This record gives sequence, structure tokens and C-alpha cells, in this order.
Amino acid sequence: MTTETDELAAGIGRTGVPDLDDVAGHWVDAGEIAHLPSLRNQQGQAHVNHDLTSLSWLAAPPFTFGYHTGELHVDGQVPAAQRFLWKPWGVVREHRRQDGLLVTTDTRMALSRDLLLWRIEVTNDSDEPRTVEVAQDLFAMAAHSDAGYGWLYDGPWNHGMHHDFMALERVRATTGGRAPHYLLSPAPRRLRLGRPRVPGIQRDEDHGPMLLDDALPAHVSHDKEPEPRTGVAGAVRGLRVTAADGGAIVRADEEIALTPDGETGLDTFALSPGLTLAFELRLDTPGQSGTVLTHGNHPDSLQIGVDDGRLWLGITGERESTGAEPAVGDWHHVRVDIEADQVVLRLAGDRIARTRHWSASRRWTSRVEDGTLVVADSRSPARAVHAFAGPAAELRGTGAGGRATWTCRIDPGESVALGISCAYGTDTDAVAAEARGAAADFEATTRAGEDGWRRLWAGMFDPDGTDFSGHLPTFTTEDTGLARTYYMGALQALYLRNTRVRPGEPVFLTGGPRLGPTTTYFWDHCEWSRMYALLEPAGLRSWLLRVLAGPYGDSFGVENLGGGPLGNAYSSTDHALFRLVEHYVCVTGDLAFLDETTGGATVLAHLEGLGLGWRERRSAATGGVLADFGDDPWQLLECVPTYTGAVASFNAAYVASTRSLSGLYRRLGRDEDADRTAAEAGQLADAVLELYAGSGRWQVRRPDGTDTIGHCLDFGLVAAALHRELPDGVRREMADFVTGRLLVGSWMRALSPDDPIAAASDRPDHGAAGAFAAWPGATAHGLARLGRRDLAIALLRGLPSAASGGLWGQAMEIVTGPDGRHRARVAERGTATRDNIAGAAGAEAVLSALFDINPTFASGGPAGLAATVSVEGVGTLTFPGRTS
Repeated sequence: MTTETDELAAGIGRTGVPDLDDVAGHWVDAGEIAHLPSLRNQQGQAHVNHDLTSLSWLAAPPFTFGYHTGELHVDGQVPAAQRFLWKPWGVVREHRRQDGLLVTTDTRMALSRDLLLWRIEVTNDSDEPRTVEVAQDLFAMAAHSDAGYGWLYDGPWNHGMHHDFMALERVRATTGGRAPHYLLSPAPRRLRLGRPRVPGIQRDEDHGPMLLDDALPAHVSHDKEPEPRTGVAGAVRGLRVTAADGGAIVRADEEIALTPDGETGLDTFALSPGLTLAFELRLDTPGQSGTVLTHGNHPDSLQIGVDDGRLWLGITGERESTGAEPAVGDWHHVRVDIEADQVVLRLAGDRIARTRHWSASRRWTSRVEDGTLVVADSRSPARAVHAFAGPAAELRGTGAGGRATWTCRIDPGESVALGISCAYGTDTDAVAAEARGAAADFEATTRAGEDGWRRLWAGMFDPDGTDFSGHLPTFTTEDTGLARTYYMGALQALYLRNTRVRPGEPVFLTGGPRLGPTTTYFWDHCEWSRMYALLEPAGLRSWLLRVLAGPYGDSFGVENLGGGPLGNAYSSTDHALFRLVEHYVCVTGDLAFLDETTGGATVLAHLEGLGLGWRERRSAATGGVLADFGDDPWQLLECVPTYTGAVASFNAAYVASTRSLSGLYRRLGRDEDADRTAAEAGQLADAVLELYAGSGRWQVRRPDGTDTIGHCLDFGLVAAALHRELPDGVRREMADFVTGRLLVGSWMRALSPDDPIAAASDRPDHGAAGAFAAWPGATAHGLARLGRRDLAIALLRGLPSAASGGLWGQAMEIVTGPDGRHRARVAERGTATRDNIAGAAGAEAVLSALFDINPTFASGGPAGLAATVSVEGVGTLTFPGRTS
């Protein structure tokens, strides 16, 4: 923790709910963080970039923005942000030049409005007056769509709508003068002829390592018709891939047949400037559409194909169509010339297509109108308007965007402040009025957003507030580390809240901004289920009824805008949804909820299916008692290839749910069912304990053999469910394993680095490189269940220092500083998301591990808690509005 963070932490928690400004963020140097801050406004999300003003990954469904919003130029240069200050209402970026010029920007998404705000301040800290030229590029490549909002949600590109994670990240990497080029992926990929594979963020090989960098299934929403995947009827011969120095990379002289459903894999290589790819092509039928060749199976892959018989070229999010229609039955020489900034397609030596820079778009048009810049999308009704506050700018529109330029004379010690608003919508007049109104009263507009966040923050703890259907308890303590963990966790939930994707039903999103602007994962939600039930019981009730109505067994979550299921089946779903229902009912006392009908069954019937789901998963090949979760690692832990079959973690979770159901049956007067499930839970518990492999590790049992693994998921769920029957020696070994192998600095690793599978699971969320946002909270809960509340407190106390100047992300990686000390930061590499709702698990653990708020159907809920609950050495929870 930095000195500045220490100063911010001083006094937090001693007088109850702290000021939001003290909880939220502190200055961090660009070199300290990997994943840059995000923006949210309760209805959308975006990422700041490496320069001083641009945003990418802007999505406020039904609107999404492509590429980025434009960089700031100062005296003809694009300054890089040197440090960042995140607050829930916006991000401040700063650059100080050696000549004494200080540029500070404040970028915001106005709270609950389709409105972006930039405040740019230039300060002359030198002893001489100076004239400074400030120019802001203005791009608003917005699109409007009501569909396509999966985890890999559709974004606008020049030729259409799709998700291209790798390409957009390379565009982002060029901001702030960091990378000169974005067109070519540096990743080695296999050259394939014929039918392309499912695009997503895919492993190029079926059995490659499950790394976060390039491994994620195509989790797209069900409301979008998938693009056809087909090859063509024809043949290729004489294929050559040649390096810039003339060296041969791939050579295939023989004729290779092409069929609509066939695939031929060739060698693996990376694209590089000067490389050429040439071949002869014969098409056997006229007017066909399909892919001839693809380099990899990502959306940004180099591809060549035909559409209605005419050739096209695709790469890095774009597709260039041609009018060239090779005669059927003849051989035609095709060549692709690859350079750093362009790719050229040639037919018989003639250039027929060439890629352009993303900003040279033909999709969006711009015009200057009454001192504003109006941008229109030709493929959707999306419109955006920029307006300006402060000194008048020289404004011009160019193609898809424009530029505003100010020439400012600034005396020593003086500053010039500029304001830009950008409203977006579908009605040009209304959008223009919104932008102009915000610019005309710019300071009041920015203050209104900040005040709105403060109102929401206070309302989270106010039983009389109107923004939430419940409220959280106030935590008072002398331990500032615990206080920050609790209140930052509460803020994490507020920050991920969205009030637009389901009108009348506030929902909490899982992550983003690079993924999932409408998505909620079941598993992530259950990591803060006590808090959810306390804060937003009505919203949780409504969300559960929607989820239980769908085919939740075949999905990992729900796409909240369209309401449909999302993704593949997860082995965690039974555990997650059971716990969410259990905590909702036990916290609120709403037993009548169990009699509600949804999805053709009562909630109670759904609950029984979830809690007893292990019965249907038993396999003779793995002993016949434990649930066997199958051989697909994507459905279990999603990163450890050997973590399949019968595992300790979710079998222990089934023990807990079966015991809880037994208690519920007892309350309902179903004593025979209660006795039977209690006995079954005991048998299942015994089988889980047989998996113990010693030294805090657990056995993984598969039909073809066994492995031993050291993963925090086994620790957390076993300790939570079976702490009473674990022998004292096992409890000690489990705690020692966590402290000796997993805890690092103020964070932890999910997987022990000496585990045999660690090298093939180098992920900063579930592997050995770091840990998912929920795992420290779940681990602290497990430590407390094992009787080591001291270790739980120490772990929870340190979590705020890992938040990279903001809140916790999906993946928190362990890095080593110049002094040799380990620390954690929010990881950016691969597909990790900057924000994740599961970061609230630390605050959840304050309630569960330190105050023993652990409601089940067997033990009841916290409804009987007094108005204040104190724990020596921890602090006091106060439930406002309670009288006892």
C-alpha cells in the first residue's frame, strides 16, 4: 500500500459509512498498473486508453462504439497519460512535460445519461508565457442494435457488427504513442484451407494450453443469427508463403481440394511486414459464397473468400469486397502482400482490394452544424453530436469524424479549461439538444453526476432510501484495512449495477468493459449472495424467477437485455443458483417464494433439482457416490486441463446443499425426506473426505486415473461445507497449505505454483499466476470455518492494496517489483476484465467469516440478528432500522 493510500485509509470505518471519495481510488502511475481504469454510469461501460482522452469498448446497450473516441494533440504531439485517478464518476489522466506544461483531463460517462464529458485543462507551470495548440480528434463510431449482447458482444466495425477482441485491443495499444501499427497480430497461427472454425477467442489447436491469452469459447447471445461457416467448392495449388527476405515459410505444391465442409491444416506462422501469400485458385461452381483460406480462427485472422462468386479480403475486424469474379473452372493466380499498415489482394497481378486505416471509414459520416459536430451511422439509426464549452474552437469534419482545435496563450501560473460533450441516441435533434445543453452548463453537468453517485452510495446503507429495495449494514471498526475491504466491496457492487438493460429491475453485471455489457454469470453472483439479498432483495427475486425459467443447466449465465441463457454448461451452476435462492429466502424470510411457479415448476422443485443434482451425476467409473462432472474442462474450472471428473470442491458444495435441503424439509414437516437427505449428505461427505491426498491437497478422480491438485477452490468449498468433520490434523494441513503455497503478499494464487499442471494453466484468475477476484474472500471464509479467524482477518485486511488504484478485476496477477517483493495488480493480458462483481466477495467474507452471517435452510437466516452485532478485535455491524 502506498503512502497516499495509507493517508486515504486513515480513519475509514471509525465513524460508520465513509465518504465515497475516501473509498474510491487514488493516483497511480502508469508504470504501476497493467489494466487501465474503466468508466460506468449505471447503464453503460467504457475503457480509458493510454492517451489523455480517448475511450474504447464503449457499450451502453442498445448503443455500442467502435475503435476509439479520438486522441488529444498538444503542439502536434499525442501525450501519453503518466498517471491515473479513478473515481466511480470518472477518470482523471495527467501528463507533465519537461518544459513545465501540465495537461490534465477528466473523462466521464454522465450518470444514467447517454452522454460523454471531457474536461481538458492546460496549465503553464513555467516562468514564461506560452502559446499552446490543443487539438482533439472527434470520433463517435456508434451503432444501435437490440441484439448481439453476449459475453463476446457485437461492436461496430466498418463492414458490420461482430466481436473482435484482439483487433480492438491492438487499436487501443496505439494510443498515447505506444504502438505504431495495429493491423497484424503477432501470434503464430495455423494456415487452413476450407471451412473456417467457430470464431471467438479460441485456442488455435483443440488440445493447446488453456491460457487466458487466447482461450475462450464463442460466448455469443442466442438472439443473433450466427454467420454461416462454409468453405467453397474448388481447389488450391502451388501455395507459397514467403518471408520479406525471400525465405520459404509454407510450401504446398500439390492440388488441395476445397469443399464446403472440409478443412485442410497447413503450417503455423505469424504475419509480418513484407510477407507474401500466393496460390492458384479454381472455383468449381458459380455464384458461391464461402471461405477459401484463413490464417487462424479468430475474428481478426487474415481471410480470403468469395461472396456470390466475387473475391473478398478480411483482416483485423475489416472486410474489403471486390468486384472481381474469377471465371469458374479456370485457374487464377491470387496473391496477398502484407505490410505493417496495409494488406493488398491481387488477382493475376492486379490490385483488387486494399485495407485502409480504421479512421478512413465509409460507414460513418460527419458534418459541422451550428458549432457542433454531427456523426451519423449509415448502417443503424445511431447518431452522435459533439458540443463545446469554453473558448471557441476551430472545428472541422473529416470523413467519419472531425477535429476541434484551440490556440491558447497561457501566462505563467495560469490555466485554460476546455469542455467537450458528446451525446448519442437515434434522434438527431434530441441528441444535439442534449449535447448543447450539457456544454452550456458544463460544470453543473459534471457536478450532477458526482452528486448522483454520492446519493446512490449513501442509499446503499439507508433503510429509508429509494434507490434500493434493501440496504447493507454499516461496519464500524478501528481496523482500517478491514473497513476498506468491506466498503470497497460494497462499491464494487454499486459500480457493476445497471438500471437500463432490464427496465424496472436493477441488475448487477459480472464484468467488463471489454466483455459482457449485459451479462451475469451465476457463479460470480453467488460469491456475494448475502450482500445481494440484503441490498436488493426485490431485484434478486425478480432475477431468480427469470433465470429459473430458462435452461440454466445448459448455460453459465444470462444475457439480461434479451433475457436468454448464455454460454456453455458450468459445473458450478447447481451450487451457485442454490446458494442464491437459499440466501434470498433465508435473509428476507420470504418462504412464499418457494411456492412461486417459473419455468413450469415451483421454485422449491428447482431448488431440489439444484441441491440434489449430484444424484444424476454419479458414475460407477469414479466410485458411484461422488458427482462426476465429466471430461470437459471448460465446464468445470475452465483453465486446468486435468481438473475434470470427480473433484472435491463441488461435491463438498453438494454436501452443503443437501444438508440445507434436509433442514428445509424438516421445517416443511417432510421428516422422511429430511432423514433421507441427511443420511445421503453424510455418505457424500465421507466420499469427499476420501479424496484427501495429504498436505492440504485433494485428489481428482477420473475414469482413466487420478491426479492430485492444490487449488483454492477445493480448499474454500471443502472448508465451508465439511469443517465440522475434518480431523484436526487435516484442518491444520489445509490452513498451512493456504498460507505456505497460495498466499502471496496481500493477495494469493489460485493454484499452487508447484502443481504439475501449473505450466499448462498459467492464468492470473484460476491458475498459478494469480487469483480470481472472489478467491481471497472465499479463502478467508474457509480459514474462519477451520477456526483460523486470525488468518482470515490478515488476508482480508490486505486486499485493498491489490486494486490497482480502483476496484478489483477478474484476474489479479502476482508481479515482482524491483525490490524483489511480490504484489498483486489487476491483470490485463488476454481476455481478463477490468471489473468483476465477484470482487465483492471480500466484503461478503467480512459478513460470513468475521460476523458468522451464514444463513441456510437448516440454521435459518440473519433476521434474528440484533440491531448491532459486535465481534471483539473486528468491530460492529449496525443494521439501521432494526429495533432489537
